[in-house]
Order: sequence, then structure tokens, then C-alpha cells
Amino acid sequence: MSDLPEPPVRYFEDYEPGLAVDCGSVGVDEAGVIAFAKEFDPQPFHIDPSAAGPFGGLIASGWHTTGLMMRLLVEHFLSAETSLGAAGVDEIRWPRPVRPGDTLHVRATVLESRRSRSKPDRGIIRSLAEVTNQNGETVMRMIAINLVLARDPGP
Repeated sequence: MSDLPEPPVRYFEDYEPGLAVDCGSVGVDEAGVIAFAKEFDPQPFHIDPSAAGPFGGLIASGWHTTGLMMRLLVEHFLSAETSLGAAGVDEIRWPRPVRPGDTLHVRATVLESRRSRSKPDRGIIRSLAEVTNQNGETVMRMIAINLVLARDPGP
């Protein structure tokens, strides 16, 4: 999906506010847009180009875009060895449509980090994931909260 090198293993202590990680790019094709939508979001403008006239053509489901973004975050930002999953999403926006033929680029930036008070072997990070198309236009923004194991389990 991406030709970036394997990311380092990141522990809670490595996710300092301001850390920005290029998570690579992924292409979007019509067959993928339609297949995803038929299974998960079968609105006409996602599955039938003739029904997508009000949008100027077929557009991808926002959830498809989210799935593509998530794949790149898992491959390049979150470490399989330390990630404990998401505690939630504070915000998700799709300000522009994603279309077949687009190339999406993902960048993740740590906004905040703090050690868990109840479980000091882990920390809580709040990050911004931004998805842009080949023209540099933002097509998605998400602020998520993740739990990550600490290198030093603390007291």
C-alpha cells in the first residue's frame, strides 16, 4: 500500500506533542469505491456514477476514506508491539469528496500525550490525522485518542 520504510517501534514516551509522521499514500479506484459502498454504505452516489450527478461524479464513502487512512496509520504511526487501540474519536470531518483516481496522502501529528493515572504502564495520546488528495486539498481530518504501552512502566 505504501513504499515507506518500516516505522520504528514507538512507545508512549516517543509520542511527544508535535511529532509528525508521514504515513504514505494510497490510490483510490472506481472498483474499490463501488465494492466498499455496496457492502457498507450503499447510497446511490457511492455505487452508481449516473446517480452521482449532484456531486459531479462518483464519490467514495467517508468510511472508505477512513478505512484507507487507518491502514496507513497502522502501518506507519501506531506500533503493533505497543498500540492498545483507540479510546475514541473526538472529531471526524470529510470537507471534500474523494473520487476514483485520487491519490490520498496521510500525515499524523501528536497533539497531546499524558500517562494514564489508573494504569501507569501506558499513556494516552491525542493525535490529528490529516488526509489530502494529490492537489494538496484536505479530504479528511480526524482527532483520535489512542492508548499506547510505555517503555518505562512507571511506579
